[in-house]
Amino acid sequence: MTKNIRLRFAPSPTGPLHIGGLRTALFNYLFAKKTGGKLVLRIEDTDLARKVDGSQKHIEDSLRWIGVNFDESTNKGGGFGPYNQSLRKSIYKEHVDTLIKNGCAYYAFDKKEKLDFHRKNHEKKGKKFIYNAHNRLKLDNSLAIGMSEAKERIKKEDYVVRFKTPEETVVEFNDIIRGDIKVSTRDIDDKILFKSDGMPTYHLANVVDDHLMQISHVIRGEEWLPSLALHILLYQAFKWNTPLFAHLPLILKPTGKGKLSKRDGDKFGFPVYALKWFQEKEYVGFKESGFLSDALVNYMALLGWSPNEEKEIYSPDELIKNFTLEKINKAGAKFDPKKILWINSQHVQNMGLKELSDLCLRNNPDIENKIMNDFVKLIQPRIETVTNLRKKFLYLFEKPELNQQLLHKMKAEGVENAVSEFINKIKLFEEMRLEKIKALLLDCAKKNNLSFGKLMGFLRASIVGKMEGPDVGQMICFLGAEETSSRLKKALII
Repeated sequence: MTKNIRLRFAPSPTGPLHIGGLRTALFNYLFAKKTGGKLVLRIEDTDLARKVDGSQKHIEDSLRWIGVNFDESTNKGGGFGPYNQSLRKSIYKEHVDTLIKNGCAYYAFDKKEKLDFHRKNHEKKGKKFIYNAHNRLKLDNSLAIGMSEAKERIKKEDYVVRFKTPEETVVEFNDIIRGDIKVSTRDIDDKILFKSDGMPTYHLANVVDDHLMQISHVIRGEEWLPSLALHILLYQAFKWNTPLFAHLPLILKPTGKGKLSKRDGDKFGFPVYALKWFQEKEYVGFKESGFLSDALVNYMALLGWSPNEEKEIYSPDELIKNFTLEKINKAGAKFDPKKILWINSQHVQNMGLKELSDLCLRNNPDIENKIMNDFVKLIQPRIETVTNLRKKFLYLFEKPELNQQLLHKMKAEGVENAVSEFINKIKLFEEMRLEKIKALLLDCAKKNNLSFGKLMGFLRASIVGKMEGPDVGQMICFLGAEETSSRLKKALII
């Protein structure tokens, strides 16, 4: 392990931050915190055509909400900026010129139509067109026409700069998660490093910035694994030391087939972004859906990482303490909407009453401030998410629609007398205290030779409208004597 550990999360602002990117940022953060390293936020905004307004803010806000804090970024500054790649154009130009000068890169003038022709022609023959050592001298570039002519043409024509992939070489490298890998350069394109618009491609900018920002560990998604051989070759061309690499497994659809996408959120009915995003339509995020940031972090950490302990509920500090790259799995991790809902409910149960009440108050403006504390105390064991609580527990605010068949089923002998006696006595209570309510219910059941369970069953069907909900005595305390009596009287005459 290197002495100075530095990691980076480097998203492209081409849309909202998907939970796949969120997990990549989280794993970088956990490793940086575990090892005492530094974490850099670098915005890779060189693809001007795909850049989306508001995307960078959404990325930064999402990361801030889940508690992933950076040591260096565009907002925070640092000694290795600028941290937006669009502000580093001169740096990339200088480095691509170095590669050209050293014979590791070259100018290419091939027209798109001509390259498309070659690709289609190869497809007809059942082959794949690869632009590299086996055919580059037959194409339109400075290696074929000579540097003198190329320098004249770049003054008046569009051009790109391509990497000169070494011929007949095997690139060997190690990935912390996937082990030793070998790739033949016969299968690697002479990738474009510098585009005709004067901007670098991901490959050049990524390698140059990781070197200049002294990144020691690159933790990124599996989709970049096919590019790793090229990046190793670029490090070698610059005569730089390579960082250590770890490529994370994909997050799969709930079905387990295919990579999770934003469309899957619509299809399966769960969020795929931390925060809401609007683009043609609004996509609700985990925050707006009532999830806690710590619960989301807990769940995302377990997507592809297996801790040593046999438990599933972790605080952020516990995740940092337990996290290791070696425990990350190679196989894709299936996203499970039910599992994240359960993890969120467990984090809700672990919250203090005041903290949870304040959170619910912010997320449920349709519930009065004065009753929120009592309401939350009553329903906390049943809360899965902290939004739409009035709708989820509507029977605590409005009289339910009574189920006549259920009430008749619950009317055992003695129930009517016991309930009537309870109604008459409860209105005499000066305050609604749980122990007094339960003592009265026990007394009413006993006097009428009625089992306590049958009495409570009828009361639940009368108060809730079905056989669910919190403790009956607690609901009576919350509703009060008048509302409880009104619901019970209505149930008795059905």
